[in-house]
Amino acid sequence: MKKLAIVGLVSAALFGAATYSIAVQRDSDSALLREARKYFQPLPKEIPAPPDNPTTKEKVELGKTLYYDPRLSLSGVISCNTCHNLATYGVDNVETSLGHGFKTGGKNAPTVLNAGFHIAQFWDGRAKDLEEQAKGPILNPVEMAMPSPELVVERLKSIDEYVKAFKKAFPQDKDPVTYDNVAKAIAAFERTLVTPSRFDEFLRGNTKVLTKTEKEGLKLFIEKGCVSCHNGVGLGGNMFQKFGIYKPYPYQDPEDLGRYNVTKNEADKYVYKVPSLRNVTRTYPYFHDGKVWDLREAVKIMGETELGITLTKEEIDKIVAFLDSLTGRIPEHALKLPVLPPSSPNTPKPQK
Repeated sequence: MKKLAIVGLVSAALFGAATYSIAVQRDSDSALLREARKYFQPLPKEIPAPPDNPTTKEKVELGKTLYYDPRLSLSGVISCNTCHNLATYGVDNVETSLGHGFKTGGKNAPTVLNAGFHIAQFWDGRAKDLEEQAKGPILNPVEMAMPSPELVVERLKSIDEYVKAFKKAFPQDKDPVTYDNVAKAIAAFERTLVTPSRFDEFLRGNTKVLTKTEKEGLKLFIEKGCVSCHNGVGLGGNMFQKFGIYKPYPYQDPEDLGRYNVTKNEADKYVYKVPSLRNVTRTYPYFHDGKVWDLREAVKIMGETELGITLTKEEIDKIVAFLDSLTGRIPEHALKLPVLPPSSPNTPKPQK
């Protein structure tokens, strides 16, 4: 009987210890969740649309087709998806994208996923919204190289299926096939590119969805000050910041002056839009110039240049583990390739 009593006491003690441990962990998780909610919000189901371009099914379908259509480029081989490949999380995973005539630009192509939540578009913020951004690459001589909006419209008007699709998407317009409407349709499609992740589930109250290491990484992310720039719905994308506050960025091209090229304000030299960290483990290489391929190196550089601290290897590993929880689900409809309408004999031919 004594042995049974001792076994019972030991079992009770172990059970009590386990219960206490669970309670402590629960309290710790609740505290971390409360702290995280001060800085972050979960992704909404969709990106809000401006009053002059409400999102409709017809507009999204047209925008998706245009997004995948290489005939929006002079050569007929480069589409929006070429540099912002939705199968690779909205980027092309190269330092700088290959454009018309094998030219390359000076900036790394940022992801289009969740981009509609950002304060502005492009690294220097020169486009105020998705509509304005969509017009840029098509006419850029280094990118898709179309010489004029008129040639874009001429190609599209020569394709019967496009003429019908524009009429459905913009039924109030007398002449719906316009360059403005091309941009509006592509922007409408891009506003559907929302990628909810495990971190969103955590923010909504499911504290079990993150691993112990990911939670430790989140705690470090907050305590070390990463949240001063990477916060909000996108964990970035909502402000501009100088790259090299405490220490110069080691790969900085002195000729690349960042937002200064837009504002001509001396204080904006080497200032860039803070990138969103959503899907960051899949959107390498990193930074405005795409010079850094290892996320751990990127985190180390950020600690030194922006926070003035040296992160340990263990801290970097934990922060990277947390960042992986931001990898989201790409909408299925976006990954299903559209069947592009055929050209007609009157469609202007591709040019080298």
